Amino acid sequence: MAKARKFRGGRVIPGFGLTFGITIAMLSILILIPLASVLFQSFRLSPSEFWGIISMPNVKHAFATSIGCAFIAAVINSIFGIMLAWVLVRYEFPCKRIMDGVIELPFCLPTAVAGITLSKMYSTKGEIGGPLFDWFGLRISYTHVGLVIALIFIGIPFVVRAIQPVLEKLDSQYEEAAYILGASRRKTFFKVIIPELRPALLTGFGLAFARGIGEYGSVIYISGNNEKEHTQVVSYIIMQKLNYLEYESATAIALIMLIISFILLLFINIIQIRQSRRTNNI
Repeated sequence: MAKARKFRGGRVIPGFGLTFGITIAMLSILILIPLASVLFQSFRLSPSEFWGIISMPNVKHAFATSIGCAFIAAVINSIFGIMLAWVLVRYEFPCKRIMDGVIELPFCLPTAVAGITLSKMYSTKGEIGGPLFDWFGLRISYTHVGLVIALIFIGIPFVVRAIQPVLEKLDSQYEEAAYILGASRRKTFFKVIIPELRPALLTGFGLAFARGIGEYGSVIYISGNNEKEHTQVVSYIIMQKLNYLEYESATAIALIMLIISFILLLFINIIQIRQSRRTNNI
């Protein structure tokens, strides 16, 4: 009994001071110092200069394009993410594990490879874009539609992996009780299942949205970067500023991106905290 109490009060990894110091050092080197440098470079600009940079027409259009396309892609991913997670959890079929692994392909595939592949496939001479252009006159590559498709590709795993564990733990007794009380399948889904999935769905939506806003590799080719058609994204504008050695301008735009990312991260953490409290209360 004494040994059990002694073990319970001990630590698996000894040396709290050393491990805590290493953690703070790595956190500072990899995250805090780089973020502080963005703030430092931005504060070298006067308020009028800062506002002049972020209010430039191409910068405003880039923010509108990145945020708008990322939002649309995140909404589409939320809808199809629920379907994919539902199929993977509730049904058994051949090659299920392979399909489950394919969901994570955008995580390990280089984004530049995805961008090149998608831009070629959806071009006016591509396997999918060619027939769409010939039959309906639709252009996919180098348009906002192509941007949305690329962002759907890189964002879908976030939604599926956020919803999947909740579906696996969801007790089927809730659905059975709803059926016994006379609820239809549609009403059961929207009144019983969706409320349970809502926190995970919002988390997946936020992660896909945040990833889409700052995406570069998969959208740089399929967007076309046309200023007149407003297909330039924020990440491309920042890279363009860096190529011209305009570090202050690049960091000013990056600061706005940092603020947006921080707000999204705060939103996701609030959802997760509320879900944790709700689960503990249950």
